[in-house]
Amino acid sequence: MCCLTKFISRVQSLRLTSFTATSAIGTGLAATLAALREQRSGIARKKWETLDFDACIGEVPGLDTLALRDDLAIFDCRNNRLAQLALEQDGFEQSVRDVITRYGSKRVGVFLGTSTSGILSSEIAYRHRDAASGKLPANHDYRHTHNSYSSADFVRRYFGLQGPAFVVSTACSSSAKVFGSAQRMLASGLLDAAIVGGVDSLCLTTLYGFNSLQLVSSNPCKPFDINRDGISIGDGAAFLLVEKAENAVHDDILMSGIGESSDAHHMSTPHPEGLGARLAMQAALKMSGLQPSDISYINLHGTSTHNNDDAEDKGVTAIFGTETPCSSTKGHLGHTLGAAGAIEAIICALALKNNFAPGGVGTETIDPQLHCNYLLSNLEQPMRHALSNSFGFGGSNCSLVFSKITA
Repeated sequence: MCCLTKFISRVQSLRLTSFTATSAIGTGLAATLAALREQRSGIARKKWETLDFDACIGEVPGLDTLALRDDLAIFDCRNNRLAQLALEQDGFEQSVRDVITRYGSKRVGVFLGTSTSGILSSEIAYRHRDAASGKLPANHDYRHTHNSYSSADFVRRYFGLQGPAFVVSTACSSSAKVFGSAQRMLASGLLDAAIVGGVDSLCLTTLYGFNSLQLVSSNPCKPFDINRDGISIGDGAAFLLVEKAENAVHDDILMSGIGESSDAHHMSTPHPEGLGARLAMQAALKMSGLQPSDISYINLHGTSTHNNDDAEDKGVTAIFGTETPCSSTKGHLGHTLGAAGAIEAIICALALKNNFAPGGVGTETIDPQLHCNYLLSNLEQPMRHALSNSFGFGGSNCSLVFSKITA
């Protein structure tokens, strides 16, 4: 009989039945894993759209020419094209259809995170507004593109689902929090399975907005580096099919713990002592039944801003001390905002399955004021449990624990 640990309750856990990720480091799991293994970054400096400054971004190529399925044409925008590209990878679509056959279309939910959804479509429409009235073009479909619910609506219709669906938009913690939404729905008996994840694509609002806050680096980001000076924004989409963990088998990955907090310290700055982050991590550990020493690897939120990395380091070391291997993977693919939680959840799953902790990319000299065990190179080691942090503006925090079932 397969076991995980005597402490973890499979009643509360979610089994990751299937998952897929697409970002600047690759389309699908094989490409993503290869980039992690090679410590390769997908961030590049380029002139994007109508930006009046050169930005270092993590762009997924080919989205401008990708065509949506004919029956989903009303959803056409960069964000939903990215969603479709991701859904088509790693056999994910077939896994979902198999679950629909097993449970029925009303018993599968869709819970996704996004920050800006398809806002680029409105930015482009605004350039073409009527000179006299200021009206946007008649063919601009806000409901199916810019609207935050657009991504969940798109995925729901892509699969012909009839179960509950909604979008969480809590900035950078959005697609981590959806795991909690799914866990509660399945635990209540309302659903048998759910698609969770997130999708966020490059747009002018976030690039200009973060730049106005002086949070965008002029170089590829370097988390936890003494010379870090801001984020690099990237495209990203990730989807996971989750079910109850009761029938999980050897080598399956479970979401065994989730912790959420809202410290509301400041609109855009984390609590300087990382108190909200600490509460989220402690709650995730409590649900999983694990001790800090049980965690093999921490995927840090690690945005590469001075305040975030400093506060997160304080929160992490207060709970885990200075020995647990940690890194941020935003140096690989950029900050994918509302998709970051789901993508980094999948990175944790890949790390657990392949028994390695990924070293950070871009970081050269670790800030001596930061004390967690930040990895500059990949660490090959047995992996049992990993924790992933996602912390959003306004103190909206979420930590997830993932665990591998071993014989």
